[in-house]
Amino acid sequence: GSQGVVLNPGWFFRVSTVITLVGGTMFLMWLGEQITSRGVGNGISLIIFAGIVANIPTTIVQTLELSRTGALPPLAAFLVLVLALVVIAGIVFFERAQRRLLIQYPKRQVGNKMFQGDTSHLPLKLNTSGVIPVIFGSSLLLLPATIASFAAQGNAPQWLQVTTALLGRGQPLYLALFAFLIIFFAFFYTAIVFNPQETADNLKRSGGFIPGIRPGERTAQHIDYVLTRITLIGALYLTVVALIPEIVHNQLAVSQFIGGTSLLIMVTVTLDTVSQIQSHLIAQQYEGLVKKSRLGGGKRR
Repeated sequence: GSQGVVLNPGWFFRVSTVITLVGGTMFLMWLGEQITSRGVGNGISLIIFAGIVANIPTTIVQTLELSRTGALPPLAAFLVLVLALVVIAGIVFFERAQRRLLIQYPKRQVGNKMFQGDTSHLPLKLNTSGVIPVIFGSSLLLLPATIASFAAQGNAPQWLQVTTALLGRGQPLYLALFAFLIIFFAFFYTAIVFNPQETADNLKRSGGFIPGIRPGERTAQHIDYVLTRITLIGALYLTVVALIPEIVHNQLAVSQFIGGTSLLIMVTVTLDTVSQIQSHLIAQQYEGLVKKSRLGGGKRR
């Protein structure tokens, strides 16, 4: 392990370590902001994405080495790679899934002109919270385990040793608490970032309505009902993706790059970056069309 690396850590080592860690973190945050403002995509997410991708070759080599030495059966290694592809496909499907509510706008008259009623959609993402529930859940589970491990170095009481054993990775209590925290934070974060009452009020002010639903309070209740149902599906999807690496790591003792937070961050960052690149390309095409139309108009004159 890493114990005993520094034989005599004095105050100089402690202060220099704190300064180095804080300075490195601030530099990474500044670098991420520069990437966000001058490049494409979220800078911090791209830095995390790069760190995860850099570990993929090592993970694949370790899995193949376990298969070569016989510690992992070849069929199990093949199934692990297939499982990774299935998890990636599932993440792409669920991250792009939406529940679209039909919104209708009535006919309106502006001056002497009559505008026909229009229809649009209110998109509700299946997973509004993103990776936040998995990160929060794993962080809260690491906190008691870390405290218990520090206390266990001395004369820890019996109940603390039992708690540490029950909260070990792969244990049933650990998996149950992890699943509960993911579902809880999925609903909690969705309730914070999306307000059905505010959305219903905005639709009412703009003249829009959901067919068969009265504007105002009934619309807010309907949106909240639909959002609760799809959030439950999204929370269960996050729970399955997060528990897959824990079960695989516990049963086969392979690296936990398969599924979990790493694959969630990889796929979501890739999808967001690709969508931003497409929007930039479309904007540039529109700018090119506008410039060509202006040049064409100038030639006609």
